[in-house]
Amino acid sequence: MGNRADDEGTDIAIYRRPLTDTVHADTPTGAPGQLLALLDELGFERHTVRPIGDEGPAYIWHEAPGHLSTDETKRLATRAVPALLTAGYTVHIPGYLFDQDVYRRAVEDLRAQRITAAAASPAAARPHRRPRG
Repeated sequence: MGNRADDEGTDIAIYRRPLTDTVHADTPTGAPGQLLALLDELGFERHTVRPIGDEGPAYIWHEAPGHLSTDETKRLATRAVPALLTAGYTVHIPGYLFDQDVYRRAVEDLRAQRITAAAASPAAARPHRRPRG
């Protein structure tokens, strides 16, 4: 069973399902668990359909939570992009779901998290010493 990520050759295809308000984040068939877990962490809800008799791969997709407004869904989709790109995934998101200002803020937030994490790491806390000799 194919999906948009399979069809478009991307790791994630984020789109609004035709004739609905549902926003999907499709991953290719057999996507790695880390990618699926990252989409979970980013606020998408995972759905799985297993074939009858467990023959063939399960069909897994993510959706934006149904209780979100159109604007909140657009923010969720846009905010996910920098984290997905930073993790090394290719992402397709159409213009109607992309907000440039939200994207910039998400990039700034991601940078700030990295700086905070680097400052808190034990390696960063140790002073640099020159070898004696």
